[in-house]
Amino acid sequence: MADLLQLLVAGLATGGIYALVAIGFTLLWQTSQTINFAQGEFVMLPAFFVLIGMGYFGLSFWPAVALGGALSVVLLGLVFKKLMVEPMIRHGVLPLVIATIGLAILMKEAVRQFYGADAWPFPVLAATTDVTVFGAVFAVQSLVILAICVAVVVALQLFLGGTRTGRCMQATAQNPTVARLLGIRVERMILYTFLINGALVTVASILITPIYLAKFTNGEWLGLYAFIAAIIGGFNQVRGAIAGGLLLGVVDNFAAVYLSSQYRTAIPLLILIVVVLFRPQGLLGRIEERTV
Repeated sequence: MADLLQLLVAGLATGGIYALVAIGFTLLWQTSQTINFAQGEFVMLPAFFVLIGMGYFGLSFWPAVALGGALSVVLLGLVFKKLMVEPMIRHGVLPLVIATIGLAILMKEAVRQFYGADAWPFPVLAATTDVTVFGAVFAVQSLVILAICVAVVVALQLFLGGTRTGRCMQATAQNPTVARLLGIRVERMILYTFLINGALVTVASILITPIYLAKFTNGEWLGLYAFIAAIIGGFNQVRGAIAGGLLLGVVDNFAAVYLSSQYRTAIPLLILIVVVLFRPQGLLGRIEERTV
C-alpha cells in the first residue's frame, strides 16, 4: 500500500505539470482556434532563459527566474501572437499548425546551437530529501511540485470565474461574435490568453527541468504528452485538460514500474486511441457542432 501511495503522489506531481501545459493548449484553442505544436519547446525555452540570467548576467536563481519568466511571457505570448498567429490564422488552422511545427524545429535547433547538445543541471526548488507519512516515503520535491501545480490551477480558476476579465475571457471562448456585440474587447481577451499560456509554460519549465535537466530535446516528449492529455480530457474544457494531465501522469508512472520502462511511451498512445474511438470529445469534453 505504501508503494502505491508513493507512485500515486509522484504520478500526480508529473501529471500536474502535464496539466499546466495542456491547459495552455486548451485555452489557445478555445479563444483563437490556435493549435500550437511548439508548446513543448515553449516549456523547454524558459529554463534556458533562467540559465542565461544566472550564467551571463550573474543573477541568483530567483531573480533569474523573474527575468526568464518576463521574457517568456513577452516572447511566447505577445510576440508569438503578433508575429505568427495573427498573420497565419487568416489562412486557416492547417497553415498555422505547419508554422508552429516549423517554429518548434527552429527553437530546438537554436538552443542546440547556442547551448550545445549536453544536458545542463538546473537548480531544484526543494531539498532532495524524503518525508515519511504513515509508512509511505514521499519525495519532498514531488510534494512541492504538486502543491505548486494545485495552487496555479486554483488561482487560474478563481481568475476565470471570479473576475470580470476572466468572465469576459470565458465569453470570448464560448462565442466571440456575441462577445463583441456585448462590448467585450475580444482581441484583448485573446491576448490575455496567450500571456497566460506564456506564464503556464514558464511554471511548467521551472518545475520539470530540475528533474530531467535542461536539454534542447525536452520539448519533444513533453509537448506530445501534454497534447495527448488535452485530447484525452477534452480539448474544449480546462477541467478536461487537468483531468487528462493527472491521468496520464499516474498511468505513466505505474506503467514504468509494473510493466516496463521500454513500453511506457506506448501507454499514452493506447489511452488516446481508446478515448478517441469510444469518446471522441474526451472524458470531460463537450460535443461541438460546427456549420460546414
